[in-house]
Amino acid sequence: MARILLIDDDISLREVVSFMLQEAGHEVLPAANGQAGLDRLNEDPDLVLTDIRMPGMDGMEVLKQIVEDAPAGAPPVIVLTAHGTVKQAVEAMRLGAFSYLLKPFARDELLLTVDQALHTSDLERDNARLRRLLKEKATLDPGLVYRSGSMTELMDQVQRIAVSDATVLITGESGTGKELVSRACHDLSARYDRPFVPVNCGAIPAELMESELFGHTKGAFTGASQASSGKIRLAQGGTLFLDEVAELPLALQPKLLRVLETHQVDPVGGNQPIDVDFRLVCATNRNLESEVAEGRFREDLYYRLNVLHLNIPPLRERDEDIGYLWDHFTLMHGGTGVITTKELRVKLEQKPWRGNVRELKNINQRLVLMRKTDTLEVADLHRLAPQSGTISPAVQGTNINAEKGRLPLGPLPAEGLSLVEMEKEIIRRALVICGGNRSKTALFLSIPRHVLIYRLEKYQLG
Repeated sequence: MARILLIDDDISLREVVSFMLQEAGHEVLPAANGQAGLDRLNEDPDLVLTDIRMPGMDGMEVLKQIVEDAPAGAPPVIVLTAHGTVKQAVEAMRLGAFSYLLKPFARDELLLTVDQALHTSDLERDNARLRRLLKEKATLDPGLVYRSGSMTELMDQVQRIAVSDATVLITGESGTGKELVSRACHDLSARYDRPFVPVNCGAIPAELMESELFGHTKGAFTGASQASSGKIRLAQGGTLFLDEVAELPLALQPKLLRVLETHQVDPVGGNQPIDVDFRLVCATNRNLESEVAEGRFREDLYYRLNVLHLNIPPLRERDEDIGYLWDHFTLMHGGTGVITTKELRVKLEQKPWRGNVRELKNINQRLVLMRKTDTLEVADLHRLAPQSGTISPAVQGTNINAEKGRLPLGPLPAEGLSLVEMEKEIIRRALVICGGNRSKTALFLSIPRHVLIYRLEKYQLG
């Protein structure tokens, strides 16, 4: 099936691994040391397996030379390591290795990792074509709007790491767009046509987290009237995004680590592990190194997650993006033809934006929906958003294309509005934008549907 270069100074291990690979139908090119392995690269192997610790040229140097000599067309490299060199193995993945295997490893673990590496290699050409198309057609999530140098550099990193299956840790303050970046990692990868499954670890009760992630069998616990696949299996072939990963209960962290190392999941109540194939992307606004030092996060899991690291700069550090995002959100919120004065733009660039892009989006939505005229001024900011970070949940939402409604969307009345009247007007206008559809309106306002219905009945709207 494939030609595999196996580099290891341990003759017994070479023989055992060669037998496993040959039994699976692969051709093996054995090499007893790093230099001998490099000499066999001219035989065009599809994959390289190399030990890290070897006399003379070690596996790290082998990896560096393979990547440097052929950065685009190099065969994927899997490093073999003992438990004592896990940090070194993680460093190897930073340098370009596909994955690593901890000795001793089982036959199934070896073959599954080899198959994943070969599968990724086969798809790289298609993936490169896909990335070009995505860039040409600008099909990244429209929330990823930027023009600053720091965000341009970040997205360049995203495009480079998308071809890998290595885990990604995204850090940044709340509201910077970590989920949007994680979706970009998925959309630009070979897994683009498979599921993207987001999980907010901070929103799931600790007692439900295990079954939510790993699934459960029917009758596994009280209330388990039917089996559940769990989020990990839902992400089969695609990407699992764990947001707020620092909130993952300490007791479950070893189980997630085992899934990442064995590529198998054990459902609650099950007695048979299930093979899984997914890429893991995590995000947090906390300092995980501090969490490790405080004993709230496992060090071994931290190293397994922090293979590829993306840090999103806060909005206050990229002034060039503020006006660009503001204009984008103005159109998103139905403000076609709306003008923002120069004075307001200056004011926006001076705000600290503690809530980052999310806060900017919410303030924009409020000003666009509640505007008195089609010109947004500093006075509108003071009137409708007097304090940074205090926007009502009723004006948070996602983009819904505006539709013709039952009421005209004219300017607000000149006289002042009470808070109750303002809330009624926001709901009334959101209904217009969403064509009277209550589900869309609830989504637009980022409130549960039953809360919207309660307010509609309370205010006798709709």
